[in-house]
Amino acid sequence: MSLSETALPFEDIRNLVRSMPGPDEDARNAVRSRDSQLTKPAGSLGRLEEIAEWLAAWSGKGTPTITRPLVAIFATAHGVADKGVSAFPSAVNQQMVENFAAGGAAINQICRANDLGLKVFDLAVSMPTPCITEEDALDEANCAATMAYGMEALAGGIDLVCLGEMGIGNTTVAASVLNGVFGGGAEDWIGRGTGIDDEGLARKRDAVEKAVARLNGEKDPLEILRKIGGREIAAMVGLIIAARLQRVPLIVDGFVTTAAAAVVYAMDPKGLDHCLFAHMSAESGHRKALATMEKEALLDFGMRLGEGSGAAIAAGIVKTAAETHAGMATFADAGVATKSD
Repeated sequence: MSLSETALPFEDIRNLVRSMPGPDEDARNAVRSRDSQLTKPAGSLGRLEEIAEWLAAWSGKGTPTITRPLVAIFATAHGVADKGVSAFPSAVNQQMVENFAAGGAAINQICRANDLGLKVFDLAVSMPTPCITEEDALDEANCAATMAYGMEALAGGIDLVCLGEMGIGNTTVAASVLNGVFGGGAEDWIGRGTGIDDEGLARKRDAVEKAVARLNGEKDPLEILRKIGGREIAAMVGLIIAARLQRVPLIVDGFVTTAAAAVVYAMDPKGLDHCLFAHMSAESGHRKALATMEKEALLDFGMRLGEGSGAAIAAGIVKTAAETHAGMATFADAGVATKSD
């Protein structure tokens, strides 16, 4: 899977979206059939049973297994951070990439606890994109190339992927993308991000309003992405599409990763059916985004860290669902009587 050398790179992306496969219903039915024979009352594991079916449908495995799960963190820098929209300076970007490498971040511990792989993709952390209040973040060729780079995260036989991101100012960028895609006002999408005060929140609202105004009514989701998005969001859009094409179930993390998902949703409302939404972020716009897309978060822990942290916790639950389904004995295997008629 690659993008062709054409003068219209976004058309290549659109063609990939048009070619995305649907669920494997035979695999889903195989899980349902086995589930009905397992040593438990029907439906007693609740959403764990639904997750096992989801894994089967989107992996194509009648007995879902997870052997190479990965948390993919896309790190970058944003020019809009200079507008005072974050509680932290842009220097934190490089420092956090180094912290990931040293194993000192929250996501390192969560991955260790859940036996997940972790890879950090440095998307030019030392080179911020232009400030989206003043000019486009990316041109079409660079945006498409970044999406293609995100697609490569699945190399090596990954069979479950969790989206993660890091970039000071990226909740402002995500709010802008969601505002551009779904409409409404800036106040519908902004939150306190890393913990900004009221003055910072006002600057954030102003930045989102100016960024969205620059769209001049543009509704093409890829154009919205390149004009007021960022490299990490573009890469995650690419990864969501690639996961669907390669039948790899995917877990979306929080607010920023959901902005990437919204771009895919705007291209095809069924384009996120292979995705599980990990948690309800404390960012106020996240609840609105999920409601707009009619998606339900698995967890609600009041988290707003990013880094793929919520997705990694959800991956532990997904692994539990797979192993429970595959490992449980059937009534016949265990010699346990079924319920009486």
